Amino acid sequence: MDAMRKQLDVLMGANRNGDVREVNRKYYDRDVCRLFLSGLCPHELFQLTKMDMGPCPKVHSLQLRKEYEEAKSKGVDNYDRELEDAIERLIVECDRKIGRALRRLEDEDAKAAIAISVSEVTQTPEILELSKQIKEKLKETDQHDLEGKTDLKIRALEEVEELRTTRADKQSILLLDAFNKDRASLPQPLPNPPPLAPLPVAAPDPHIQEMINEKLKKAEDLGEKGMVDEAQKALEEAEALKKLPARQEPVLDSSKYTAADVRITDQKLRVCDICGAFLSVYDSDRRLADHFGGKLHLGYMQIRDKLAELQMEFNAFAY
Repeated sequence: MDAMRKQLDVLMGANRNGDVREVNRKYYDRDVCRLFLSGLCPHELFQLTKMDMGPCPKVHSLQLRKEYEEAKSKGVDNYDRELEDAIERLIVECDRKIGRALRRLEDEDAKAAIAISVSEVTQTPEILELSKQIKEKLKETDQHDLEGKTDLKIRALEEVEELRTTRADKQSILLLDAFNKDRASLPQPLPNPPPLAPLPVAAPDPHIQEMINEKLKKAEDLGEKGMVDEAQKALEEAEALKKLPARQEPVLDSSKYTAADVRITDQKLRVCDICGAFLSVYDSDRRLADHFGGKLHLGYMQIRDKLAELQMEFNAFAY
């Protein structure tokens, strides 16, 4: 319910019910979200994902954002540093998660030390151009919202989703190509592996062997006395003793087996350096596209882009 109320506040204005107090609200009021005013509130990015932070407890209003941007252009207020600190904390935590995942993979597979950099592989001029178009289209969406042009806003949002899908598909193709090259460098199972050497026959348990010998000696003695049925029974007991399972030896260390002795069944995981998710070099292109088009990945991509933008603006202002 709170999430729906927040969405209605953004779409229709917080004063949609005619509350005079909402009309008089200013962008600098304490109950207004400064992160939203600066362009991005993390609460909106990860809804319905494992990183869901719940609805933002403060007011989101495009009209108040417009008033803030006018004040910012005049040098009155600037909340960019607060936004930078907030999203930098999220990125630091994500990067720690990525570091832990890489160390875990390195412990299990030294090859994972050269995990593919998703950001490097997928940042081609075409992808960057699509990202630019998405950013411009989102600004256009906000403008339509401020002007009350609902139909144009809906159309612009549909175009944003189409652009994001196109970008995710192209990224998945680029990454799949990189993964295929990575896969080619991995040891492959032999098409016709040589047969394994037969395991040595375990010697029977000494105690059981002693019992077998006694049964055989008894059968021999009974046979000499003409007691055929009893001798046959002793022989059957000896045969039954021979079929008892051999004493179990300690299991051999599996690490001593070579690639020719075992089938390669591991997933050869890599870590997405944007959101920290595990990706397999054997994932299909559709699965990769679903990952890159997912809300969690796109959310982390957005905050990383926003942080780079804020740092660039800060550096330009410093000089």
